[in-house]
Order: sequence, then structure tokens, then C-alpha cells
Amino acid sequence: MSTTSLLSDVFGFDAFRPGQEEIVDAVIAGENTLAIMPTGGGKSLCFQLPALARNGVTVVISPLIALMRDQVRGLREAGVEAGALTSGNTPEETDAVWQALEAGTLKLLYMAPERLASGGTMNMLRRAGISLIAVDEAHCVSQWGHDFRPDYLRIGELKRTLGVPLAAFTATADAETREEIVEKLFGGQQPSTFLRGFDRPNIHLAFAVKDSPRNQILNFAAARKGQSGIVYCGTRAKTETLAKALSETGHRACHYHGGMEAEDRRIVERRFQQEDGLIVCATVAFGMGIDKPDIRWVAHADLPKSIEAYYQEIGRAGRDGAPAETLTLFGPDDIRYRRQQIDEGLAPPERRAADHGRLNALLGLAEALRCRRQNLLEYFGETPGPCGHCDLCEKPAEVFDGTTAVRMALSAALRTEEWFGAGHLIDILLGNATDKIQQRGHDSLPTYGVGKDYDKRQWQAIFRQMMGHDLLRPDRERHGALRMTEHARPILRGEATIELRKDTIKAARGSGPKVRMLVSEEDAPLLSALKAKRRYLAEQANAPAYIIFNDRTLIEMAEKRPMTLDEMAHIGGVGAKKLENYGRDFLEVIAGATEEVHPMRRKLAGRDEGAVYDRLMQVQASLNRGPHGADKPMSCSASMLAKVAQLRGADMEHLTRVIGDKYAERFGDAFLEVLEGN
Repeated sequence: MSTTSLLSDVFGFDAFRPGQEEIVDAVIAGENTLAIMPTGGGKSLCFQLPALARNGVTVVISPLIALMRDQVRGLREAGVEAGALTSGNTPEETDAVWQALEAGTLKLLYMAPERLASGGTMNMLRRAGISLIAVDEAHCVSQWGHDFRPDYLRIGELKRTLGVPLAAFTATADAETREEIVEKLFGGQQPSTFLRGFDRPNIHLAFAVKDSPRNQILNFAAARKGQSGIVYCGTRAKTETLAKALSETGHRACHYHGGMEAEDRRIVERRFQQEDGLIVCATVAFGMGIDKPDIRWVAHADLPKSIEAYYQEIGRAGRDGAPAETLTLFGPDDIRYRRQQIDEGLAPPERRAADHGRLNALLGLAEALRCRRQNLLEYFGETPGPCGHCDLCEKPAEVFDGTTAVRMALSAALRTEEWFGAGHLIDILLGNATDKIQQRGHDSLPTYGVGKDYDKRQWQAIFRQMMGHDLLRPDRERHGALRMTEHARPILRGEATIELRKDTIKAARGSGPKVRMLVSEEDAPLLSALKAKRRYLAEQANAPAYIIFNDRTLIEMAEKRPMTLDEMAHIGGVGAKKLENYGRDFLEVIAGATEEVHPMRRKLAGRDEGAVYDRLMQVQASLNRGPHGADKPMSCSASMLAKVAQLRGADMEHLTRVIGDKYAERFGDAFLEVLEGN
């Protein structure tokens, strides 16, 4: 079967997403492959489709059980023989996997990297006829990454042992991590590398300065009521208090963090996968395994740890391609905390410097004066124009020349020998005669009282932006006192100027970006009805709703309103197996009662052969009693007509072999005319 046939018949898509086809072709051809693709860019398809096109079994190394189970379930729904060997299996599930392996029917075998530690696993994989290794979340091989999994280091040995090609996939990998992947997984041999664009245009980007942060999150969620969302929090305690606050204001919300019992975490994961409109307040422990395609928003109640972490976390929204929203809150305390985290870590000095650089990139994004998406993508080496639909494109930042104010602040820090935090420095600039200032004689400094053009709140915003631009950095050895960095020297010496945003505190009081409707007002009631049908079918099957169809597929149904199975087959995400299982259920929601269609005709829905079958039926009906209407009634069975509809280049002899002499005598010439006219 060709790749386009597999794409359409199994996965239900008319075309590849940008960048997918080249990767699929390379993997099918048996090339060692490294693909860096954005979260939600369709990574899974890039190894699932080649697994079906190649002989033998593809073993997929994936880091989380929940993710593996969902992918296996989704593949089975699409009619693909897939299985997983995980610690969460029942004995029956494990037996079924072994039987399918022995029978040679299994195409994809999922397993966690920890399973490779067992010698028995290596022997089993040798015997199983593995022809390809696919590695999901390949950045887990990086020892300096926050997702490092020691057992990922065994994958290179597995590749050498089996002597088969390896395809590695990840959403975020800077040059350093890519080198580690090539070294550890590919033995230093450069694979065919595909670096897909990092843009996720359906995700709206927005940042806001913290100002009553709990209310900011509550307002943001209230404007998106009924939509699935994640609120990332910097502490375990905050996940619990925010989830409680959301529940008290009428949302269905729960919390998730690494300190919970394993079973409680599993319950939250299961609820989030299966329920529409649930909000999870979580630490980053709620991460890589979340493959729910219809998360409509992600909010950060605290600043993420780096630009890569930010990109990966917001990337969990809108994986179905439909519009999604983000809001990231930040303040000076976040900046101090993140700096301290890096400085107190155990990494060597060069790694700490790189981590400060990553944090600087994120702070630059937070304090950006122009298009957010442009800032983000430039970090990843791309050169886009303004996107037109992030918060700064929609409402451009008001800026002012902050050079004089920044020099005043730097001077105050230097004249107090960089031993104080922002609060004391602001008091000096404002000329506040506090006890602390008078005791230290700071009221006699030349900078005392020079900053009265700005009030306290405005100075707080200036200092926050200076920290964001990495002009001042908290020093842990001086208990968080602000010290000037090298970046500030050109400004202090008059060799450079700097623009700052006007105080952004007022802007923070809004509820964040405006809500984007998934469909037009006219189509919204139908979308709700389709979701209700999906929820019912998912509950019946005890499966996540998106395993039936994801949001994007339902949105297309609501907008295009297919009236027949043939039309339904052309909706994105509706493959042959899902059309057979669920097509009529959803057609009934759209069109009311539907005409009964023979199962053989249903199998041909959406294909050219379906239209040929219909014409054969018409011809047969007209000749049912012979050319003159006087003969004994006669008709071919539905399965016989389906076979005829799928014939290519048939002549009378071939046709007679399929339908028999008796039927060929009555219908042969007319059937051949239909087939030739197709």
C-alpha cells in the first residue's frame, strides 16, 4: 500500500502536514533519522506510518506508560495491530502481545526504556523480527536535560545489537542536545536530520506582569469556561490552592504534582484524558506524557525555568491544530528565584552560564517590545516577520527611552557597592528617608532623590525590566543583592541606549488574550452536539474522547456538515476503520436519520470505488428482469458488486471469473461499460 493510501485509509488524512512526508520517506527507506519537530507537529505519524509500510516489527521506545497506552489504543481504533509491554499491563494484555509477536501480526511494539535493562528483553527483540527502532522524546538521552532518563543510554546498544535503522524524534533540542543524541543514540554517525520549523501558528502567545496573580488566572479561566486547560505552577502548594480556587468559582479542576501518591496521579491523568473541560493545576511533573490533542489553553502562574521549558509546556495546547491560548505571568520574584535555582544547582560553571542564557532568552520574550512569536522563533534560529496575532501584535507595547532611568538605577547600585536589593535602591532614588537609608548615610549619595520623575510602582517596573534584560542580576552570596552585569556597562558608559515598556502593571489587570471561538456562532450548537455524542461513545468504550475523534475533526464536521458516508470520509481524521465504527453515529447528529447502507458499500465510502459501486447498482436495477423486463429477477450480492467495483483493467473473462457465467450473461457488458467509463 502506498504512503498516501496508508495516510488516507488508516489515519484519515488527505495530505501530510508540512515537513512530514520527507521524514516518512527517509524512515521507510531505512535511513537513520533525527527529526526535531514542534510539539503537536505530528511526530507520531512519522514512525507509525513507516511501521505499516515496512516489513517486520517496529519497536517504539517511549518514556511514559500513559502515553504508550493511548497511542496503542488510537492505533487499534484505526485498525492497526499494536501493543505495549509496560508495568501497567494486565497478564492478559501481555499474553496478547506475545501471541501477536509469535503469530507475526504485530506491527508496532511500544516499551519503556527501563525494560531494556533486562537481558531477556534484548533476546526477545532479537527473535521478534524487529526491523526499525523509533525513539520518542529523544532529548531524554541528554544528561543535562531536565527529562534525563538513564535507560535511554541503552538504546544505542540496542541499535548495534539488532543492526537495524533508528529514527529519533524530539520537540526541543538545542545544538548541544542534538550532539548528545547523535553521540549516544547513533554512535556519533550523523543521521539524516530534519529540523522542522518551530512555529505553532494556532497558539496565541501572551505574557502579563503579576498583579493579583490568582485573580489573573481565575479571570483567564473564566473567559474559557468549559475548555480543557493546564495551569503550570512553580510549587506543589500552589497547585492545590489554585485548583481549590478554580473549583470554588465553578470550574472542574484538580491538582497534580510529584508529591502525590502514584495512584492519585494516575486518576488525574485518566480524568484529564477522558473528561472534556477539566482544568489541571500542575507542576512540570505533569508533562511529557500528556498527548491530549484538544487542550485549549495553557497558563503559567509562575515563570517557567527556560525558553525551552516554556516552548515545550505551551506546546501541549492545540495539538489538534485548532486555536489555543496561552498566558504567562511573571514578576521580579520569579526572576530572582530562577536565577537562584541555576546558581545553587550542581551543574559545572559552563552549564550554569548556558542556563542563565536560556533564562535570559525567556526574560527577553517576557519583556519584548515587538511580536512575541518573532522573538521566540529567532531564538530557535528562524527569521519570521511579525505574526499579527500575539498580544503585542494586537496591542503594541508603549515604549519610552529608559536610558536615563537605567543609568540612575545602575549608579544607585554601584554607589552602594552592590549590596542591596531593588526595594532599598528605589527608596534611595525616590529620596525616602527610611531608617535603613539614614543609618547607612545613603541620603548623602549623589543619586539620593534623583528619581522623583517616577513613582514607586514605576521604579519597580523599571527594575524588573532591567533584570529581564539581564542588566542587574541577584547575587546569592549577597542574599539576593542586585549586581551589575557586563550587558549594562555600555549603557552606563553612554555607548548604548535602551527602550523600556511603560509601566505594564495596568495592562496586567485584564483577563489576558481575548477568547477565540473554535467555530462560528452558527456552527457552535452543532459542535456541542457532536461533542456530546463523542462523550457518550467514549464513556461506552471507557476511552479518552479524542480516541474517537479529536476536536479538529469535529470542528470540520460542524463546518462542512457531511450528509453521506462518502462526504464524511473526506473529513480530516476520519479513516476507514473509524468511518465504519462511528460514521453513522455522527451523521445522525448532523443530518438526522440516515439511510441504511450495506456494510460492503460502507467499506468503500469516500473512495472512487464507492461511486463505481453505486453505478453498478443502478445498472443492475435496470437489468434486474433482463433487457426487456420480462426475464426472471436476478441480482448480484453486495460483496460480489464490491469486488467488481474494485477491479482494474478487467475484460469479460476476468469479470466472469468474479461473478460467474449466469450473472455475466445478464450484466457483463453493462458492468464492463461502467468499469471502462471510470
